[in-house]
Amino acid sequence: MFVGHTAIALAARSRAPGLSLQWWMAAAFGLDLLWPIFLLLGLERVSIVPGATAFNPLVFEHYPWSHSLLMACVWGLCGAGVARWRGASRGIAALIAVVVLSHWVLDWASHAPDMPLWPGPSPLLGLGLWFSIPATLIVEGAMFLCGIALYVRSTRAVDRIGSIALWAFLILSAAMWASGPWSPPPPSADALAWFALGAYLLVAWAGWADRHRTGTARG
Repeated sequence: MFVGHTAIALAARSRAPGLSLQWWMAAAFGLDLLWPIFLLLGLERVSIVPGATAFNPLVFEHYPWSHSLLMACVWGLCGAGVARWRGASRGIAALIAVVVLSHWVLDWASHAPDMPLWPGPSPLLGLGLWFSIPATLIVEGAMFLCGIALYVRSTRAVDRIGSIALWAFLILSAAMWASGPWSPPPPSADALAWFALGAYLLVAWAGWADRHRTGTARG
């Protein structure tokens, strides 16, 4: 998933106004922030096979260090530890860990059966939502809209940046995601990895927009 992870970050930010959206985006995309680094280091492998699924041409051959269930739990605990070190409450730190782990759950729903449970010989799981373009657009799109609604209801822009930067971020994210099935495949795994590092820019962009918004009163 892509905007599905963003939806989780937006929803978490709406429930935890004391922590910037940048934190929640980093948590929700945490496994995908690690994945291109491990690809470039040769620790994980992906192949580009047009038609592998209806929604994208990627075959995830080996990615236990970023995307196994066990390591997702480990990365979630690491995220919680960093949050506590930076002064977050135990409840917020626990939610950070849950949001990191949610990445594995959403990928399990969308991927072909390629999600390992642990590094080494492991069953490979996946419900295969990506085999259907309409189902992916409906399910993930609904999640994205719900996340946006929760976030917008819980925050308001304090200046034009808080409005323009947010909606530009959301529209670009939606366009990148929805155009995926009709975009040309990456020329190589390395090119894909370098492109995937752009997720760090999206995390920073979300944090920039969020810093120009404030919480709305609940009543």
